[in-house]
Amino acid sequence: METQVGWVEEIRDVGKIVFLVIFHPKGKFQAIVKKENVDEKTWKDVKELTRQSAVKLHGYWQENEQALQGKEFVVEKLEIEALAEKPLPLDPSGKTPAMLDTKLNWRFLDLRNQETLAIFKIQNKIIQGFREWLINNGFLEIQPPGIIASASEGGAELFPLPYFERQAYLAQSPQLYKQMAAISWHKVFCIMPVWRAEKFDQPTHLNEIRQMDVEIAFIKDDEDVLKVLEQLLKHIVDKVRNEAEEQLKLLNVELEEIKLPIKRVTYKEAIEALQKKGEQIEFGDDFSKSQEKMLADIFGNVFILKDWPLSLKPFYAMPKNEEVAMAFDVIFNGLEISSGTVRINDPKLLEERIKANGLNPKNFETYINAFRYGAPRHGGFSFGLERLTMVITKRQNIREVTMWPRDRKRLEP
Repeated sequence: METQVGWVEEIRDVGKIVFLVIFHPKGKFQAIVKKENVDEKTWKDVKELTRQSAVKLHGYWQENEQALQGKEFVVEKLEIEALAEKPLPLDPSGKTPAMLDTKLNWRFLDLRNQETLAIFKIQNKIIQGFREWLINNGFLEIQPPGIIASASEGGAELFPLPYFERQAYLAQSPQLYKQMAAISWHKVFCIMPVWRAEKFDQPTHLNEIRQMDVEIAFIKDDEDVLKVLEQLLKHIVDKVRNEAEEQLKLLNVELEEIKLPIKRVTYKEAIEALQKKGEQIEFGDDFSKSQEKMLADIFGNVFILKDWPLSLKPFYAMPKNEEVAMAFDVIFNGLEISSGTVRINDPKLLEERIKANGLNPKNFETYINAFRYGAPRHGGFSFGLERLTMVITKRQNIREVTMWPRDRKRLEP
């Protein structure tokens, strides 16, 4: 006798036979309960079942071409682990449509929806692909702190919190720590939540995200970093294409293969291309989301935007000349999914750039001191996990691909 577990998605009672559709992350299946095959208690429990009740089923499989997966589970004994109340605040089957806010309010139920499950199975493949390529290529995983003493990247987009007799902040990036690890361990990466106190209310922004960061020492220039980035991105996309075909099909997504090398476009070239399209934009301006989509129409589905103005990048970005930094973004399906730079490893230059950004070098003393004792040139990049999931699954709102989103309005559940 086998045991199967899951949640009751559908109940069809035809008298002395009850058909159940059971949801499980490994796949939905049909179960059949015949009065003649079960004891009195099991039959009584079956008749009392409600949708979304958690059950444990004991029995065996039999072939049935008309059933899900071409087979059904014949129940000989049923145990109700937890009976669901009625009515349901949300129909996880999706037969009764619900607004995104309702889905997020009842997220634990929405996680039992097949499309939602498909999104997060794909997200799991993204994380697995990220980790496995880096580990297989000699990178060490690190665990930076989530509480920091000062801004990682400058600016006021920080969440302050009391820390005993001092003020601390939620980390807006693992930036400074992954650099300190790379100048001792050569090649490192991490996956961690970060927080930014930006007052946005847009479908592409959250105040808490999962960031996937990479840092490499002993580099010559940004191309050394970009070669790692593009191979890593290709591996992630290939993994999703090869190992999540069922989920992509369910979401009606055709995920194109990434071919290397990924096209490089300079910031200046991008500005000129937009100007030719009639856009009011000048050197030193950042791109809007609509302009990023326009650039995708011009330069292709995936491209690298490099040689950004120093004024648009963080203080630690290595200058290429007086105006331009060794900095880059990756635009994928019209949305920025990654950014990175070559870092400044010279303490004096770093102090100058900190001051030029209106910050006090004394607040970064520990960081600056890290580059006084044999710090090779290094650089890195980060992917936003949710952004990457969003573009791969072609969802329209980043909250759809975030299990429990945090934005200006949402702190629960």
